[in-house]
Parts: sequence; C-alpha cells; structure tokens
Amino acid sequence: MDRNNPTVRQTARRLGTPSNVHPERLTRPAHGAFVWGTLLAAWLLSLLPWRAWPGAPDVLALVLAFWCVHEPRRVGMVAAFCFGLLMDVHDASALGGTALEYTLIAYGAVVLHRRLQRFDLWSQALHMLPVFFVARLVQQMLLAWLAGRWPGWDWALGVLLTVALWPVVGWALHLPQRGADDAESSSV
Repeated sequence: MDRNNPTVRQTARRLGTPSNVHPERLTRPAHGAFVWGTLLAAWLLSLLPWRAWPGAPDVLALVLAFWCVHEPRRVGMVAAFCFGLLMDVHDASALGGTALEYTLIAYGAVVLHRRLQRFDLWSQALHMLPVFFVARLVQQMLLAWLAGRWPGWDWALGVLLTVALWPVVGWALHLPQRGADDAESSSV
C-alpha cells in the first residue's frame, strides 16, 4: 500500500474519522448585518411574556452561543454581557444575574469554538450542554443566595430545551451561508 498516494491517504483519513466529525466544514464568515440582525431578533423574541415560565428555552442565550462559536471575532463576551444587562432590566431581576450567565455561556462557547466547528449540530449541542447548565446553575445559586431560598430545579428543563433547539437554530442560521455555497458549486 502506497501511503504517498492521495487517494489512499483520503481513504485512510475517512476510515479513521468518526461520522459526526467534519474537518473540512469550516465555512466562510457570515455577513455582519445578518449576525447582528439575528441577535436583535432573538432579543426581541426574548422580550415576550412566555419567557417568564421557568422551563422556557433561552433563545437569546442560544443565538449568542451559536454566534460565539461560529463568529467569535464579531460576537463575544462584551455583547453577551450587554444583552444580559438588557434582559436583567427587562425582567426587573437582580442586576447582573443574567449578564453573568450570558457571559459564562459566551466564554464557554468561545473557548470551545475551534473544537465545535468540526462536529455536526447534534454533537455541538451535546458539547454545549454542560456550558449552558453550569452557567444557569451559577446564576441560580447567586439568586438563591440573594433571596435566601433555593428555587428548585425547574430551570433545568429550560436548559435541556435550549440545548435541544441548538440543531434547529444552527440549521436556520447556516441557511444563508449554504445558499452561497450551493450557488458556487453549481456554477463550477
């Protein structure tokens, strides 16, 4: 077997790589207006009253984390902190609780961004589960300390629903980039 042959190397690379890992899937950067437009749309969606239910998914945190993974130079911890402060003011909760949660989520997403870009969306969701869970746990512990009582574990359902939405939101946010890739591949 000739290891210098490119087809042999490709076959060996494919055989040794799990099916959910795609090292060639590093896409082009998204347009800045699209990134910030989706963040503003998620923020507006988060202002609706359904968010008050403890088990509701946090769409804004999800979109922030997604863009921190895929566009870490455009969206980072400062944007997460600012959106968290906006949500704290909207919810009339302890100022800084949601800002801390969003900043921790953004930090975890930025730290994992190179690793996560090589996986499919379901595997990315599994990698992000501990990030979302620990960030929300820290926020709940802080709020419990301030209130003097533990609110229970109802919030964990919201974390699970947020992570379950990762593939759907990721697919939707990747659509404009896929359209450009499909147009380029059909013209060749």
